[in-house]
Amino acid sequence: MENQTLVLNAKQIEQRLHRLAWQVYEACNDEQEIILAGIAQNGMFLARRIQQLVESISPLTIKLVELKFDKDNPLQTSPVLHLTAEELNDKTVIVIDDVSNSGRTLMYGVKPFLEFPIRSILTLVLVDRDHNRYPVKTNFVGLSLATTMLEHIRVEFSEQGEHAVYLD
Repeated sequence: MENQTLVLNAKQIEQRLHRLAWQVYEACNDEQEIILAGIAQNGMFLARRIQQLVESISPLTIKLVELKFDKDNPLQTSPVLHLTAEELNDKTVIVIDDVSNSGRTLMYGVKPFLEFPIRSILTLVLVDRDHNRYPVKTNFVGLSLATTMLEHIRVEFSEQGEHAVYLD
């Protein structure tokens, strides 16, 4: 693709994920179990990797859930949680996505958890563009990047570890 700039290479992404895992552990060190909710596709890839890293450095039990909905029409497809109220009772939930642009996707990712008696909801993103139009704060951020609204952040993950973040 022409006019793309490499923002983070695979090694830099992995370093940031390690740092994010430590931040999650530090924020949740008084918990016994947390729930990581990855927004499908890339958010779920990140959630799995954060789960692996947090479990390698802490005694936390982590439950993983995938949130699937149409990001362009989130009101048409509300995410279905395959968790019970009992499983969510008094738990900390971390909603994870690759990029936060306006906060809209994170807002809809948080929405299904509001119906349950959870302890807290936190958010984690690899890249925060900080063009907030919705009242969602990203609690854990791999990289804050100032961009114009015309620019696009593209995150690529592969099972072979060939990860990259590009600015188009």
